[in-house]
Amino acid sequence: MLSVRLRFQQWRALCSAVSGKPNLDNSTDFLSSVPHRKHPGILHMNIVHLPKEAVDAARSIMKNCSIRQEQVSSLKNYLWSRKCPVEDSDLRLKASQLEDEFKERLQNESEMDPVDREEKIKNQVLNALRKSTYNWQPLNYSQHIGLVYLAARFDGGYAAVTRALYEINKRVPDFKPLTLMDFGSGVGTVIWAAHALWGNSVKEYMCVDTSASMNNLSEMILRGGSETSRMHIHGVYFRQFLPVSPKVQYDLVISAFSLNELPNFAARQKTIQALWRKTGGFLVLVENGTREGHRLLMEARDIVLRGGDKEIWDHRPACVFAPCPHQLECPKLSENSKVPCNFVQKYQSFPLSWNSQQQWEKFSFLILSRGIVGGDDKHWPRVIGDVLLRPRHVHCHTCGSDGKLHHDVITSNRHGKDLYRCARICKLGDRLPAIISYPDSDPDAPGNKGKNDS
Repeated sequence: MLSVRLRFQQWRALCSAVSGKPNLDNSTDFLSSVPHRKHPGILHMNIVHLPKEAVDAARSIMKNCSIRQEQVSSLKNYLWSRKCPVEDSDLRLKASQLEDEFKERLQNESEMDPVDREEKIKNQVLNALRKSTYNWQPLNYSQHIGLVYLAARFDGGYAAVTRALYEINKRVPDFKPLTLMDFGSGVGTVIWAAHALWGNSVKEYMCVDTSASMNNLSEMILRGGSETSRMHIHGVYFRQFLPVSPKVQYDLVISAFSLNELPNFAARQKTIQALWRKTGGFLVLVENGTREGHRLLMEARDIVLRGGDKEIWDHRPACVFAPCPHQLECPKLSENSKVPCNFVQKYQSFPLSWNSQQQWEKFSFLILSRGIVGGDDKHWPRVIGDVLLRPRHVHCHTCGSDGKLHHDVITSNRHGKDLYRCARICKLGDRLPAIISYPDSDPDAPGNKGKNDS
């Protein structure tokens, strides 16, 4: 028993030493004004509720519609498991490799007519591609599919967008957007989420969706389910295509669950660059919390940070605001990482007979800012896993400012009671208010200043 306890103590010490010793970053003396349970790294929301006006309007619209549980579940599963379309160049390369493989298999059949051999190889290649290649198809959001989507994703989508926007609202309280653009606006979850957080501060909502049916449905919800009623939120405009002029910017540009609707990388790159040109303050991207959704966000992150856009009107640099505490390559993209960078949000379900009262939305998000925004806490590590509470110690899995994943075991004796208490209250998605001296990292980085001066 003693040897087991000794091994555990050695393992716990090693876990803490992997990323250096975390120290509480109380440079702004925040603990003098707030208790530990409300430290500024806390970003999680307990439960998200759709606004009553939105729920009542949606129920009124669906009251006379024949929407079945099977249709809703089928669309939910399809959207969650949907993958990106295969690039033409990748498809041609794979076809060439398969053709060489089948030619080698048939080279001993000398009696076969050359024309028949070529035809057989062609058919084999096509059959193999059909079986191994994801068959991406664009979704046609007709009036009926729009209603099914409303029942399937209105509540969960609203929860994810609200949590992403809450990050800006909490960390930059002085930011009050006047204008907002929503690309792939769908049923209007972004409008309702932004209005819930900033109220009448937002004077203009530019909603862009290629589906006229979805635009009509979104407007109907804003009107309370009646075409003749006044809109609950004012200043909302609908378009089917992105505005052309790159000179007109919006304080807040958002794209939620829309990148996978684009047919190829070229279309995604063009769209992301256009959205970034339109961004005057923050660009917010939200996707499913799957490996595919996370990869799409990291692709967009790379497109913006790498630059290369020829139409540059705003020369302020792109900075990663959240969730990453760095601008290096995401460590979750490595082959060793089994789970993507995702987060969860609890929400009140839409009142349908088959829905449970409360559910969880798993999502990934990315927020980019024009220039450096926020205080000196940008380097605080992000909690990327469940915080494990144990007697007299806490396990924290974080992504650090050095661009690496860390596992810290925080105790009161080793790290101080303040950091220990702050860590115990943290949850997935929060930030640990700590300075960590990372080995082999930049000596000028926070926590490493003066480290090599002696």
